[in-house]
Amino acid sequence: MTDNDSALAMLDATERKRAERRRFLTLAGSGAATIGGLGLLSACGGGGGSPTPTPTSSPTPTPTSTATGPSQSDIDAVNLVLNFEYLFAQYYSYAVYGTGLPGTLTASGAGAAGGTVTGGRAVAFADPLVAQYAREIAFEKAAHVNYLRTQLGTAAVAMPNINIDGSATGAFATAAQAAGVVGAGAAFDPYASDENFLLGAFIFEDVAVTGYKGATPIVINATLLAGLTGMLAATAYHAGLVRTVLYAKGAANANLRTLAGKFSDWRDTLDGSGDDDQGITGDATTSNIVPADANGIAYSRTTGALLNIAYQTKAAATAGGFFPNGANGNVKTSTAQP
Repeated sequence: MTDNDSALAMLDATERKRAERRRFLTLAGSGAATIGGLGLLSACGGGGGSPTPTPTSSPTPTPTSTATGPSQSDIDAVNLVLNFEYLFAQYYSYAVYGTGLPGTLTASGAGAAGGTVTGGRAVAFADPLVAQYAREIAFEKAAHVNYLRTQLGTAAVAMPNINIDGSATGAFATAAQAAGVVGAGAAFDPYASDENFLLGAFIFEDVAVTGYKGATPIVINATLLAGLTGMLAATAYHAGLVRTVLYAKGAANANLRTLAGKFSDWRDTLDGSGDDDQGITGDATTSNIVPADANGIAYSRTTGALLNIAYQTKAAATAGGFFPNGANGNVKTSTAQP
């Protein structure tokens, strides 16, 4: 049995656990799941191979009942996270299934229609392991959207307009051009190959981990904070996996590690004067799977810096890049950087 066969066998062995998670999502879509059940779902993750890959939810989720209720600042912080989870979920959903989230998962909690998605298509995965990983993460990102919308209830913002296009003027291409991954005016198609897909995921996952870590100190409400920290942990698993696979594939294609480093450097130019962002290599013979400080602790980004990367600008802006018309909610302005 090859290494790939062994790994696939282990993944297949988890199908029973995945089926249980899908059962929770089915209950969530029918309104029969408890908040405790949804909390367990968000902590578990999983999925893959389901005929109905994205969970469905009522366009007007029931708000969570808590002793004190979340403050407006809590709601604003979590709605910003929801904006980014819409973005990530759409990228993975299109890459895996060739279609985006259902409208019931993109409308606002009050029922207003969600925005549009520009770009996105299925990846013809060559590596069965990458395909498996992509399916699992796609499932979990959709579950995150469902969970956040349920917790926020009628306060949940609608999905903003999203650009995940790889054509010469699309958001992925403009990021790649600015990073020096491709030349000026050239396309960068994250759906063209396993490697390009992983680089696209690399852009998003590290931003999510650092941004969510920065958001957790802002949230006071215990229910929302528990969900956000669980989501941070799940996203850290995703980011570590993407970095690991990129590093491993870079053994056969050293340029892949270089390109990841260029995207890392590009993010660093947008989020402030520090040099916190890190590529996937320490030196020519050392991996760098966890972008952490000397104490082994992952760094964080402010909400403004998070939006700098999404909007692809160092200026104080309210729109651009992956959110061409801006994020939805009260927190929507990036920070002017030196």
